Amino acid sequence: MSSTEAQAPIVLLHGVGLDRTMWAPVAELLGPRAVALDLPGHGAQSPLRTPTSLADFAADVGARLPDGPIHLVGFSLGALVAQHIASRAPERVATLTCVSSVCRRTPDERAAVLARLASARTDFGATVERSLERWYSGSGVGAATVAETRRVLEANDVESFGHAYEIFATGDQQVSAALGAITAPTLAITGELDPGSTPDMTRRLAEAIPAARTRIVAGVRHMLPIEAPSTLVDELEALIGGRPTSPHPQASRRSTP
Repeated sequence: MSSTEAQAPIVLLHGVGLDRTMWAPVAELLGPRAVALDLPGHGAQSPLRTPTSLADFAADVGARLPDGPIHLVGFSLGALVAQHIASRAPERVATLTCVSSVCRRTPDERAAVLARLASARTDFGATVERSLERWYSGSGVGAATVAETRRVLEANDVESFGHAYEIFATGDQQVSAALGAITAPTLAITGELDPGSTPDMTRRLAEAIPAARTRIVAGVRHMLPIEAPSTLVDELEALIGGRPTSPHPQASRRSTP
């Protein structure tokens, strides 16, 4: 990797129903190189009013990326968007980091996420509560952080959220055939206790991308960038610097009020 690529911006893409603010603990550690973007239909972006596709999401994000090569980091839905970009614009992506990413869901895994999609469209309030439970239960993350995530989720336009969640529910199928075309050095990382973006999915992803390695973070659930930002940044910096990393018996966590 050239010195220019090593100093390139680090672009952060969030998950469904969230926004760029979820990256605050990671961005604080990374410093000014971090560039967090809102996905279509999220944060400061206009709500989605029609069904869309993963390719449309990737094109929208691609048009807003910094110039030149970047280090691309995607979380959950953002990871699917990042994979799409990396597979079709390899000259733009110096490294790829997929955090808590789904990959090639089994029939049972697909049925479960489609059931959650149907519920999101009929009972959004229950979806918020179930999401917080799945993401944070037993994590040790403080009440203020959970409350902030709740605030961001509840601020979603419900119709727009449904269109975005459909991309999350089906995007792994949309990008699956292209994973072998990703040439960037890649890290696939997830929490040991993530109930949706499981360690098995992360291993599938690393097997599908030629230059990928895995990291399963012990004791961590879905919200790895919030629960263990230092661990994620250490792994990201090792990837960017081309340094090997050794497994740790326990994730380092950031204490949150």
